[in-house]
Amino acid sequence: MTTTPQRAAVVCGVGAALPRGIVTNADLTGRLDTSDRWIRSRTGIARRHITGTEVSTADLAVQASRQVLATGQPVTVDALVVATTTPDRCCPATAPTVASRLGLTGIPAYDLAAGCTGFLYALATAAGLIAAAIAETALVIGADRLSCLPDPGDRTTVPLFGDGAAAVILRRGHPCEHGAVGPMVLGSDGTGADLIRAHRPGTLYLDGADVFRHAVERMTTASTTAAHAAGWDLDDVDRLVPHQANARITAFVARQLGIPDDRQLTNIEHVANTGAASIPLLLAHATADGRLRPGHRVLLTAFGAGLTWGATTLTWPDLTRPTPPGKETAA
Repeated sequence: MTTTPQRAAVVCGVGAALPRGIVTNADLTGRLDTSDRWIRSRTGIARRHITGTEVSTADLAVQASRQVLATGQPVTVDALVVATTTPDRCCPATAPTVASRLGLTGIPAYDLAAGCTGFLYALATAAGLIAAAIAETALVIGADRLSCLPDPGDRTTVPLFGDGAAAVILRRGHPCEHGAVGPMVLGSDGTGADLIRAHRPGTLYLDGADVFRHAVERMTTASTTAAHAAGWDLDDVDRLVPHQANARITAFVARQLGIPDDRQLTNIEHVANTGAASIPLLLAHATADGRLRPGHRVLLTAFGAGLTWGATTLTWPDLTRPTPPGKETAA
């Protein structure tokens, strides 16, 4: 009896884009009742990239996608998913516009909203398209302009958020090869929907204490489950790649998992919380500067509005290094 070969989604490229505008903590102290010391001590953030009004979420997504497509493989894209909390409009979705601007008119392209966990949700759905033989390749993009959501006068939320986009490209491959996306652990709890909410730009509300508690608990549990599903002990993890929401959250998660400092990846100091772009942006950043190397066993985890959370694993492949995020800046 013959068996059908397993189809896995394999990461074969990563790219990123950050806006040119940079707002430092010192810039914020001129208009908010805060200080660089206060922001750093509570968040770990020193600066964030901010778009102008002329730059859209689609602009950031296209820039990140062009970088990853320029690596040369694969030459075609069969499906495109954009994870975002800040689409350019309610209807139509941002993804078909991004696809058309990339010359990919005709392929399935759709948005996915799962807060800061959006990239992992999008990665799971794209991997599902490949597993189901609907697509041979898929472009997965996280893109957000979260700086537009807080009240400009709110000192507790304005410092937290930045703008950016990053993308990975997936191809059909084998579950045992480097880059193959491992078991996915995803979850949600709508009873906590009001803990992070925004009805329109300028109305963001965030319950910091409860979000902190839920984030640490959910990311820790999801990470442990994903690692064990992959057949790993937590000691096997070479690099922890957590959503960059708050340096204290990631430190607590790593401590709960028993992952030492030298195995944790972070870039929150330079980009702040970029929402669905956070994890792929960190992957691009760490690949570019050599902190993430071929053969590293990587654990990804995130938590976001919804409430949503997730985790997955993969062994990092040998990729073309992208331009370091911040040097490929979008307009």
